[in-house]
Amino acid sequence: MMMHFAFISMVGGISISQENQVGTRTEVDNFGKITIPQFALYGIQTVRTVQNLSFSGQPLKNYPEYIMALALVKKAAALANLEANVFDDSIGNAILNACGQLIQGNYQDQFIVDILHGGGGIGTNMNVNEVLANLANQTLGGSLGTYMSVHPVDHVNASQSTSDVCHTAIRLAIVRCFDQLDQELIKMANILEKKSQEFMGITTISRTCLQDAMRVQLGEVFSGYAALLKRRHRSLKEAVLSLLNVNLGGTVIGNGVGAPEKYRAVIMEKLREVSQMNVTLRNNLFDAAQNIDDLAHVSKEISLLATSLIKVAKDLRLLSSGPEAGFSEITLPSVQAGSSFFPGKVNPVIPETMIQSCFQVLGCDRAVQAALEHGELDLNVFEGLAGANILNGLHMLANSAHSFTERCLKDITPNEERCESLSNTLIPVVVELKERMGYSAVSKLMKEHDRESIKNLLE
Repeated sequence: MMMHFAFISMVGGISISQENQVGTRTEVDNFGKITIPQFALYGIQTVRTVQNLSFSGQPLKNYPEYIMALALVKKAAALANLEANVFDDSIGNAILNACGQLIQGNYQDQFIVDILHGGGGIGTNMNVNEVLANLANQTLGGSLGTYMSVHPVDHVNASQSTSDVCHTAIRLAIVRCFDQLDQELIKMANILEKKSQEFMGITTISRTCLQDAMRVQLGEVFSGYAALLKRRHRSLKEAVLSLLNVNLGGTVIGNGVGAPEKYRAVIMEKLREVSQMNVTLRNNLFDAAQNIDDLAHVSKEISLLATSLIKVAKDLRLLSSGPEAGFSEITLPSVQAGSSFFPGKVNPVIPETMIQSCFQVLGCDRAVQAALEHGELDLNVFEGLAGANILNGLHMLANSAHSFTERCLKDITPNEERCESLSNTLIPVVVELKERMGYSAVSKLMKEHDRESIKNLLE
């Protein structure tokens, strides 16, 4: 027979019942009982979010940079609360120790809420609060789910609101997440510049309106790609770094209610200390709660980068088309069989992957812009969705950019004979003749002579 016992306590206005039985424990709040895995670090509010608000299949545990940023914010808050004498050293140090474990990447499997959920991010904040509280209580010899020493709201969330915690953490996460894409874009630009120099002595044909135009150096074409990428990279980086302007200390709507004056005086200093990032306080904290145009700006810059990469990838598909019935001016590296039907067929699968990644990024941006558009009154409760979609876009672009650079761009080769042949076709010849004789005279010649006759005029 299974032995168990139960006890009831009131902590911070929440009734908590724990049954010490194998496999599960029970927690109770004003909405009833919830059964939780016995050794879970999360608690009743986390489970309610999972049950009530899940739809995307994207749990918070899949976003380690966001979990780390949330732990950094909680650590800074704990330090500020200690300095403001909000709680005693034993509670503060237990919370700090728990934050340190999350910052090191431990216990990520305990973050089970859907990252996209209603309530302005309440589930995310409570998932973190409950995990930290349980870890802190274990340090102090307490039992999971009892919160007898350290409470998720009264202590871990002291002087904070979901609004300023998640606002700040998602921005820190985006800045950190951008590092990978930042490095990939630097590599890509360097490769494009290298290819531009390598191809500068190869003359081919340009095209406007998908029709033949004048001669151009293949290297000049690639120089345009490099310039485009560098410009978009620079603009995106500026937008991302602007997110270091945050609202921690503003609590719910920006007036700081619930946060002691001493806490608010030191919280940004503590955040800079624990994050090692140059964070600053927003000038208007009411604006920060109401409006997420800074996130929308970053997302729009990501979408501009994605659109630009689509153009480059599409150009490479066209320039490599063939091998006999297409442009065939360049050859892309062969990385895998291109067809299950045509033996030996090589398709531009890496550029196509880049393009599809960018399509997905454009979808992420649309969601971000919708979150901006539908914000209401004193708090934009869709901010978490915007942040999550930016993180998704950054991850996808970083991964696809790496593949695009390493498995495509760096090993592109020119088809010099084909380029020379195309550069000597009719329209480039006509352009040169126009420079000698003028537009009207050449137009008249083209009506009166065939292609070979016109070309002979240049010889």
